[in-house]
Amino acid sequence: MKLISAVLANPHCKVEKLWLVECCITDEGCAALASALRSNPEHLRQLDLSGNKLRDSSLKCLSTVLVNYCCKLEKLWLGYCGFTDEGCAALISALRSNPEHLRELDLSGNKLGKFDLRLLAALLANPQCKIEILWLRDCDLTGEGCPALTSAVRSNPSHLRELNLSWNILSKSDVKSLLDLKDDPHCKLERLKYESTTSS
Repeated sequence: MKLISAVLANPHCKVEKLWLVECCITDEGCAALASALRSNPEHLRQLDLSGNKLRDSSLKCLSTVLVNYCCKLEKLWLGYCGFTDEGCAALISALRSNPEHLRELDLSGNKLGKFDLRLLAALLANPQCKIEILWLRDCDLTGEGCPALTSAVRSNPSHLRELNLSWNILSKSDVKSLLDLKDDPHCKLERLKYESTTSS
């Protein structure tokens, strides 16, 4: 990771897509990557770190990149990385500071059960937020935050097209208000996945 990071930090490097899926990246490697991207944040458009065991401290390092107004990342995949609600809160806080570029966000498979979905809802409600695809599959989420998500999408309905809430602790009644958005002519939501771990 240090060798790769040295390349990415070079101001002449214009890598736009970086996929490092299941590469056993450690916190130390993620810190080196974040440092490189802080030095040269303008070109990267896609970053996939799925399947690496990144703790909350790694998410906080990455957040220092995302908060930079020169960062124009459009797709960020962090599925099954092992971080918790604390790391997610730092990530969403960074995106709220620089919300204009991201189009896809995958946080699936991380233990976010204690994460306050109202923080994510505040990001989605921002008219500058242009996220089109959001995956929160298998995150131990409950229906408590669904009303906040619904309100956010209603207030900023022009962008979100796909929302995946599958394999969380949700009932159909929890997501009913989100399902209703698909019939709203002002809302762009086309696909809502919510297969639940519960039987209700």
